[in-house]
Amino acid sequence: MKLIIFDCDGTLVDSQHGIVHSMQQAYETVGIEWPGREATMSIVGLSLIEAMQHMVPALDHGTHVALAEAYKSTFKAARLEQAHAEPLYEGCREVLDRLHAMDDVIMAIATGKSQRGVKALIEREGLQGYFASIQTADDAPSKPHPAMIQQAISETGTRLDRAVMVGDTTYDMAMARNAGVWAIGVSWGYHPAEHLASSGAHDILQHYNQLETSVDRYLGVAE
Repeated sequence: MKLIIFDCDGTLVDSQHGIVHSMQQAYETVGIEWPGREATMSIVGLSLIEAMQHMVPALDHGTHVALAEAYKSTFKAARLEQAHAEPLYEGCREVLDRLHAMDDVIMAIATGKSQRGVKALIEREGLQGYFASIQTADDAPSKPHPAMIQQAISETGTRLDRAVMVGDTTYDMAMARNAGVWAIGVSWGYHPAEHLASSGAHDILQHYNQLETSVDRYLGVAE
């Protein structure tokens, strides 16, 4: 069996507008100057506490926690009000449908989102039953720690050499390398392609229709 593990934000869905808005609001709520859009996009993929630590390292832990809680509240409110869309990227749904229909493919998610956030996405897009394992910031250490991939492999009963991680950030590529699985980067997300390459991507996609060919290149060998 082949295990394809997907990141979420920047890989499956384009959630940048909601992320930027919620991060800006979180900083305003806590009364701290927001570092800006570029700093915000650079930490997409990390768990919230780690993200806040990366954005403003000089702040104390209590302030990082307060910022994380403010972000969660703001993002949840925006999602409930449907104020910020998280559309699937072009070609994503068609590829997921094809992979889901294959007998030799298992799909999983490894994301900095919460379980609640992933559940909302799956329900909205009608993807129930597509992902055999869902690993989130609620369940494991932040990327690039390999735990999410290790847990996905354990839950699905697959092997390291039959697994690939698909993501848009350097944290995804580093996590894949740390876990010992193939790393496929996507160019349509939030980190530049050259950064993905320098972080260990084995391949970088320009469009979703290249995914199956790329996966077969690394996992298509006879078992």
